[in-house]
Amino acid sequence: MEIDKEAIKLLAAGLAIGLGAIGPGIGIGLVGLGGAQAVGRNPEASGVVLTNMILAIAFAEAVAIYALVITLILIFVV
Repeated sequence: MEIDKEAIKLLAAGLAIGLGAIGPGIGIGLVGLGGAQAVGRNPEASGVVLTNMILAIAFAEAVAIYALVITLILIFVV
């Protein structure tokens, strides 16, 4: 049984975005959890906590964007 090259390419693209997005998704959830706990314990520090949360979320989301770029390269270039 021979697998088509197009099927392998699409499988690789699906795995790339699936596995590449699960890590940042978990990371963003943990950042939100930590931020909510920090504001719950010290409401006066919500401005600093929010700023650091947004920065951490942006860095985590960048990893998912890299996975999306790799997926698009796999689909349209390779």
